Amino acid sequence: MSDSALVFDDVTLGYDSHPVVHHLRGRVERGDCVAVTGPNGAGKSTLLKAINGLMTPLGGRIECGARARRDIAYLPQVAEIDRSFPLSVGDLVAAGAWRHCGIFSAINGTMEARVSQAIGDVGLTGFEQRAIGALSGGQLQRALFARVLVQDAAIILLDEPFTAIDNATTRDLMALIGRWRQEGRTVIAVLHDLDLVREHFPRTLLLARTAVAWGATGEVLTIDNLAAARHMIEAPDPHAPLCPVD
Repeated sequence: MSDSALVFDDVTLGYDSHPVVHHLRGRVERGDCVAVTGPNGAGKSTLLKAINGLMTPLGGRIECGARARRDIAYLPQVAEIDRSFPLSVGDLVAAGAWRHCGIFSAINGTMEARVSQAIGDVGLTGFEQRAIGALSGGQLQRALFARVLVQDAAIILLDEPFTAIDNATTRDLMALIGRWRQEGRTVIAVLHDLDLVREHFPRTLLLARTAVAWGATGEVLTIDNLAAARHMIEAPDPHAPLCPVD
C-alpha cells in the first residue's frame, strides 16, 4: 500500500444485500484531508462505517494502512448519541483512552492529564462533571472532538461534524482539524457545506451511490459534477432489487 492510508478495491456496500455504494475504487494517502460530499442517500455515512469496520462490504475490499482498527477514530453524527445515557463529559472523553488502557482498565495519571488537556483544548474546562444530556449541540460536539483527541489515532473519520452548531464552534473545531493535518494524520469528513469544503479540504470524494468524481476539490466540485450527482440520486437505482408486481 506504500503511503496509502486506505485503498478501496471495487468496494460495494449495503444492507440486507441491497447495495448502497457501488464499485468504489480509489485510495486515500497518509496525511490526506478528504471531504466526502453528495446528496442525501448517497452512501456517505455508510462509507465511514465500513472504513471503521462497523459493516462488512458486500463485495471488494477496504485495505487499511493503520496498524489496527483501533488506530481509527470515528466521530458519529450527534443524532446517533444517546444523550439520555447517564454519562459525564469527563467519562465521555476518557472513553477515547480505551485503545491505550484497555476497556476494563482504569486510566493512569498520564492519561488523566491527556483527558484534561483535551477537554481544555475544545473549550470545555469546568464541564467535566456535566451530564452529556445537559449539553447544547455545540458543547456535545466539542466533547466528541475531545474524545477523538484522546484516541490519538492515525486515521480520523468525522460524520457531519458541523451540523446544527454555531459559527464559533465550527471555527474552533476546524482549527483542530488543521492541527491534525499538521501532525500528518489522515482526516476524512462527511460534509454538506460546500463552501467549507472548498476552503479547508484539498481533496474531495463526490458520492452518489458511486464515485461521481474524486480528486482535487476544485476539479471535483464543478457545476456539471454536482448536477450529475443529483441526477444519479434522483434516478431509479439500477442495482435495487425488483419488487414483485401485485
